[in-house]
Amino acid sequence: MLRHEFQPGKLVAGLCLTAAGAAYAGDAGGLWDTPWFAIVPLVVGGLCLAGATAALTRAIRGRGGAEGG
Repeated sequence: MLRHEFQPGKLVAGLCLTAAGAAYAGDAGGLWDTPWFAIVPLVVGGLCLAGATAALTRAIRGRGGAEGG
């Protein structure tokens, strides 16, 4: 398996979208009632948080490319 650079912004986005999917899955399964408008802040907030995380990661790592070989 090829190694790749860890990107925490994509991890945060994936976790937030998975949480939104789980909320709808619980609603579809009858475990709870999720209003349609409850997912909007979760998705938008998650994407904003992912963007901030990616920007912070880039600022910490600098603009240099992947090091090592």
